Amino acid sequence: MKLLEDCLKSSAGPCFVGLLGEKYGNIRIPGEVESAEFEMILDAAVEAKLETRVLEEWYCRDENAVPPAYYLRPKSEMLKNYQNTMESSSNPMNENKWQDISEEIKKIFKTAVKLLYEKGKMKHSQAKRYLSSAIEDELDFALGKQTPAFLKKCVCYIRKIANIERFVKIPEMGKYMDVVHTAGKFLRDPEAHEKLIKLRDEFIPTIVASSNLRVYTSVTHCDMKLGYSQEVENHYIEGLGKQFYEDMIDIIQATVQQNFDTETDLLYDEVLQHSSLCKTYSTFYEYRCEALNIVHKYILPRKIGHINPLIIYGGPCTGKTLLLAEVAKKSYSWLQEEMGPDSDPVVVIRFLGSTDTSTDLKNILQSICEQLAVNYRCLVQSYPKKIHDLRDLFINLLNESSFHRPLVLIFDALEQLTDSDDARKLWWLPIHLPRSVRIILSTLPNKHGILQKLRCLIHEEDNYIELTARDRKMCSQVLKHQLLRVKRKVTSGQQIYVNEAFSKCTLPMFVNLTFREVRNWRSHKDVDESSLCVTVHESIEQLFWSLENKCGSRLLSRALGYITMSKSGLSEMELEDILALDNSVMYELSERVRGSNPLRIPYIYIARLKEGLQGYLIERQVKNVTLLLWANRHLQLIAQKLYLNKEEDLREMHTVMAEYFLGVWSGGRRKPFYSNDQYPSGCPDHGSRGLTEDEKHCMDQTAFDRQAPEQPWVFQCNPLEPDIFFINHRKMTELIHHLTRCGRTDDLLYGVIMNFSWLYTMIRIGQFDKALSDIELAYTYSQEKELKFLASTLRSIKFKVVKYPGSLSAELQQRLLPVVSSLPKLRHLLLECDKDGPKYCSIVPLHSSMDVTYSPERLPLSSSCMHVTEILPTFNPSTIIAALENGSISTWDVETRQLLRQITTAPSVILGMKLTSDEKYLVVATTKNTLLIYDNINSCLLSEVEIKGSKHCGIGGGGSFINGFTLSVNHALAWLEASKDVTVIDLLYGWPLYHFHCWYEVTCVQCSPDGVYAFCGQYLNTATIFHLGSGEKLATVTSEFSGGFVKFLLILDTAQEMVMVDNEGSLSVWNTEEITNPQLTDDFDCRREDSEVVSIELSEDQSAILICKALSIELLDTHVWKVAEKFRAKHNERFISAVLSKNGNCIIASMENTSAIFVWRRDTGQCMASLQEISGTIVRLIKSNHHNMLLSLSTSGVLSIWDIDIITAMSNIDKSGKPIQRLVLPARGELIYTLDGSDSVHKWNFSTGFIEAVFKHEGIVENCVLTSSGEIMVTSDDKCSQYVWHTVSGENIFRINGQKISELMITHNDQFVVSLCEQNASRVWRLATGHRVCNILVALQNAFITTANTFVVGMAKNKVLAVSLWTGSITKKFCCDDGANIVDIKLVPDCPDIIVFITSTETVNIWSLTEEVICRRVQLPTNFLKNLEDFEISPNGKLGIITRGDENINVLDLYSGKLRVVHAPGIIWRQRLSRDGRYLVYICFRSEEDDDNGAVSSLIVMRLADGKNIGACSLYKTPTFLALSQRHLNIIIGFDDGSIGTYTVVDRVDAALKIKIATSNSRQIFNNTTQVIRPKCHNYSFKVTADCIWRESTEVFARDSPITVTEPEVSEATPTKKHNYCYEKVCSAIDCRGHSFAADN
Repeated sequence: MKLLEDCLKSSAGPCFVGLLGEKYGNIRIPGEVESAEFEMILDAAVEAKLETRVLEEWYCRDENAVPPAYYLRPKSEMLKNYQNTMESSSNPMNENKWQDISEEIKKIFKTAVKLLYEKGKMKHSQAKRYLSSAIEDELDFALGKQTPAFLKKCVCYIRKIANIERFVKIPEMGKYMDVVHTAGKFLRDPEAHEKLIKLRDEFIPTIVASSNLRVYTSVTHCDMKLGYSQEVENHYIEGLGKQFYEDMIDIIQATVQQNFDTETDLLYDEVLQHSSLCKTYSTFYEYRCEALNIVHKYILPRKIGHINPLIIYGGPCTGKTLLLAEVAKKSYSWLQEEMGPDSDPVVVIRFLGSTDTSTDLKNILQSICEQLAVNYRCLVQSYPKKIHDLRDLFINLLNESSFHRPLVLIFDALEQLTDSDDARKLWWLPIHLPRSVRIILSTLPNKHGILQKLRCLIHEEDNYIELTARDRKMCSQVLKHQLLRVKRKVTSGQQIYVNEAFSKCTLPMFVNLTFREVRNWRSHKDVDESSLCVTVHESIEQLFWSLENKCGSRLLSRALGYITMSKSGLSEMELEDILALDNSVMYELSERVRGSNPLRIPYIYIARLKEGLQGYLIERQVKNVTLLLWANRHLQLIAQKLYLNKEEDLREMHTVMAEYFLGVWSGGRRKPFYSNDQYPSGCPDHGSRGLTEDEKHCMDQTAFDRQAPEQPWVFQCNPLEPDIFFINHRKMTELIHHLTRCGRTDDLLYGVIMNFSWLYTMIRIGQFDKALSDIELAYTYSQEKELKFLASTLRSIKFKVVKYPGSLSAELQQRLLPVVSSLPKLRHLLLECDKDGPKYCSIVPLHSSMDVTYSPERLPLSSSCMHVTEILPTFNPSTIIAALENGSISTWDVETRQLLRQITTAPSVILGMKLTSDEKYLVVATTKNTLLIYDNINSCLLSEVEIKGSKHCGIGGGGSFINGFTLSVNHALAWLEASKDVTVIDLLYGWPLYHFHCWYEVTCVQCSPDGVYAFCGQYLNTATIFHLGSGEKLATVTSEFSGGFVKFLLILDTAQEMVMVDNEGSLSVWNTEEITNPQLTDDFDCRREDSEVVSIELSEDQSAILICKALSIELLDTHVWKVAEKFRAKHNERFISAVLSKNGNCIIASMENTSAIFVWRRDTGQCMASLQEISGTIVRLIKSNHHNMLLSLSTSGVLSIWDIDIITAMSNIDKSGKPIQRLVLPARGELIYTLDGSDSVHKWNFSTGFIEAVFKHEGIVENCVLTSSGEIMVTSDDKCSQYVWHTVSGENIFRINGQKISELMITHNDQFVVSLCEQNASRVWRLATGHRVCNILVALQNAFITTANTFVVGMAKNKVLAVSLWTGSITKKFCCDDGANIVDIKLVPDCPDIIVFITSTETVNIWSLTEEVICRRVQLPTNFLKNLEDFEISPNGKLGIITRGDENINVLDLYSGKLRVVHAPGIIWRQRLSRDGRYLVYICFRSEEDDDNGAVSSLIVMRLADGKNIGACSLYKTPTFLALSQRHLNIIIGFDDGSIGTYTVVDRVDAALKIKIATSNSRQIFNNTTQVIRPKCHNYSFKVTADCIWRESTEVFARDSPITVTEPEVSEATPTKKHNYCYEKVCSAIDCRGHSFAADN
């Protein structure tokens, strides 16, 4: 009943389901009976001549009850080996014995109570306790005294079985009805049946009559032979299940709608959490102490004296929180009693530290200000960002209180404040309060010096109340009252031990714990001094241990562990679900209830747990969810110490919770069930660790569905309205917390951070900054650079996505697509954007040409670069080692700017330092001619070795410093200035081994990668090879350019070659296969160039060598030893340094006196980007060998770390170099052709965005048209030439010279070309042969070919003309008679004979070509055409879309003449109507006030059916051309830097389009290759000589032209063999299928 009562009280949705059949059920055996009543029943039983021995044995008198009572002894005590009620199946013999005993006890009670009732000695209500079954009690309790509103949430299902009495003999029917066995016959129990009829057919209908209770009655018919068979049962259960599901959904939906308004109200949630805690805590307040009276007096109004805050302090467990909760609960009524019923006091309470936001001062002040503003109806426009301004607002709002609306502010546990904003210094606390304000605070006496600070601020002692331990007598009184409230007491003998315990501890919490223990004492049980603990700590532990006996040790430890480790508590359901996923708990449970393998934890355990910890495990409302959490920190600490002390247990539990909130085992997925001993490493991987087939089979057999719920980020009520949803706050709060604790970085990465739904939801609910901090947290755990890039990307689009969350997917895709090849883990997020993004924004970028915005990590090392001697990158990408000239060597973490370790070599000055390849040793050269060898990990000096010149050395060693040193695997090699000797040092032992003696002065030394050989470069371009192990000289070689010295040596171990580079850049290559006799294979003499070598680098795959000179950069191909590419510096510029990217496709360089890094594409030589370094001019570039990182040092001593992967991603964007002026798309195929005002047409691949081919012309290309298939392209340039190209092979098939063309058109059947000229006659000519069909003598503008390929229609001043394609004569015409001109002309696509044109008199005319009549005329408003920008017609000719260069789209209904104006977010630059007429795509420029991080304009798609914008996407470059493809709704935009962007539209209304992206090959980046394979860009050139020259009215073909020369009338004849080549080439490329769509320009 207790559980039922809790359920009825707390359930928001459905709270009671009654199932009633044909069985009334057994009467219950009472657990406890008052002694007077029990003795009366005993007497009545004796009077009825019943044997009462069993009753006397099983019931025992308890004097501790008030009044004394008899209680039923536990079965475990009475029956031998009986362990637990839950283990009924474990001992069948005991179970049968108990059945017999219980039947006998029921019989005695039944007979005796009936007798007493008949005699009038017992009332009906008393008798009912003994005579009604459990189901009647429960139905009466749940439905009997409830309101109609409450009964709406209850359901009853009644099942009747027709003619059930017929089947009473079948033994199985005992399950479905009450059966009695009398005189050898089985009969239906008439008494039970009568009670059932009364309950089912009288009680429930009465309830229904007065309320909206749902009741369903069904009649089941039995099988004639088998009775109520399994088949009948299954059929009934199936129907019941469906109906139950519908009812539950119905009731839940009704509740959900009521709660939707509060879903996104953060203030509501914060106030609700503290209010629910206040309510809970106040119920536990037991002490009517003096402190409450003092607070009561303080709160009441007074006329004189200053009013300061009141401070309550005391140690842990002294009851401060409970006292303040009681004060908050009573303040309202106290003030109303004093000031009259008209007053309306405001009480605000905050339990600091109890919620996420209640420890940070800024959040606390803001939420209190918001609450006060609501209560006092103050309009606050916006809340200040600065903490001091927020405090001023807080003080101002306090002054809003009045005599009739006084304010009480309560802060519990000030010590929980964090130290941010100096909160613990209490500068924010108002000391002198307005007359109508009271502030009450509580704190611990010795934490963070808060009480001491308060004493400095408030001097009056009256303002302080100390809560101390009570005296023993008072504790005994409190205990007595508590016991009496639950009708218990202690005997005088037991009181001795209670007094003894209270003499040791009198804390309120201890009294409460003692009450817990004492209330269960029975008068006949032995109690001694060990029965009670003497400290709070011990009592709590004892409480936990007593619960372990009830629930099982594993279940209790895990349940309390999960509650303790959760971030904000767990709901009952979550606890039940999580325990069901915990294999160790389920294993313990299956051992206890053998035979019935439980799928879930029986709820009885959760109920026992809650009951046992009532008052300690409390409930709190968080975001409309009731969570269980500890009442105070003391309990939490003890639970943590007892149950969360093992690292492996912690990890396993965090994993279970992470899997639960990830929904890993939801949706029917089976989780393996096994004991941990069998599979020691947790959840075994099916395919790994060599499991045998039997083990796998066994595992599959033991896997079962734990019925865990799905865990989406949001719960949607209606899939068609994605913006109405409930957030899964529990997943939001808990998941990241557990994933980081259990180290599942992949799940953290892909399950949360790279999950579009998570990101969108966080932004949608206004938690952008929280999402950002979660991404940064994930980065600290995983160190994945994708996360770092994502965080910076989100920062840059914050303004846009916070304002329009729907645009998130398009904004992310635009910025992430260019870098996905370099940062492959972002692929997951992009796919998520594809999947979920179109729900909110219909624009999906397919190829983005956006320039990557990127800023490096920066670390100031010194005030100037002059002080920095050396910088070394390490294995860890964010750790570097820097040496300064003052002798300090520092190891830095660049990201956190933290100094990790520091060594000082002072007073010696550092000349240089190097790390060994394994980073074990750090070797430093000093001006004292010593090498210092350090242990790099521990930063301790291992040895110091002096470098001396040998006796061979001509110069005395005194005056010269160390010239250089190098490291191999185990050796250091160093040489002095002007020395011929190299000293070899053993790094392990730190002593010199021997000297290498060379012919000339040593200039550089290089070791082979395996550490076997040393190569020493010298003056006169000589190199000597030594064996490092033995010190033996193996060979000496000299280059023929022996003037200079060897500046660099490169060892190519794969090809067994050595490369010597001298100071002038000359280079010689030696084959070292035979190490004692190297052979010269190649040399380059570069001495003629006046340019010194600055740096040199061997590519990672050793296929290229980069030589950076001051004036040029050269790339050598090591396979053929030739200069592959050469880049020259501009005039007056010099290179400082250059490096190759990891894949070798890009060169990154820095110039002298510039503060930028430049990126060049190797294949095209294009400078793709210049990245500004804000900290000053770059003086040095250092490349990391371990990571694709580049370090740059600027003049101001700032070190920057650049990610080369991200930098090289910029070079993945192809650009033609000039603004795109026109885009031409074929009707079929995935290609784009662009014109940019140059002499080239660029052919782009639509899918990848790469330029595939460039078609070079003699002059600037002005026109371009394509056949439907796109195989043939016709172009014209400003040099009066026309070209016919085969686009696949790139061949210029023929060229026509002679006339300047103003417009080119191809007929829809791809057979003929129309070349319009402004000065001369225009021509129609056959594409296959180049022959003229006819001349057109009128000049046409805005011309187009009709769908039937019959006419060319165009405008000429005041006329619309239709010219025949076959004769060139004007066949149809329309003339404006009122002196007006034609402004614009359009063909209606679906009605090929209808032309729409606008005249200068602002009239829209619809003209039929066949009938030559105006069908309809629509008059536009005056001056409407003054700024006409664009005019489009829908395919059916119903709508005209007009833009006028302002912020409005004018939609004209051409049938009714109505003009509708749709407002756009900015000035419209260009618009296009989709081929099907359903969508309008337009680009509008941003208004000035939009601060959108560099966005120039917006691309917007509008659905014409409802005028709704279904997608918007920012454009970060200036657009120069907008085109739409014909088949799919693909959008292509040309930009001013010569790049293109491609987009597609996926409208969620259109089911067929939903799958478009998934099937589109424009997502080729998402196959598993990390890099998009860039196709080679082909360059095709024009024919130098023309094949045909046009004169006034004839054409002259060149003598060697492949075109047939015949008379016009014979022109249809088949050409001779001599000319077949060109004819076949064009014909094969032309698709002669008649009506195809024209290419759109």
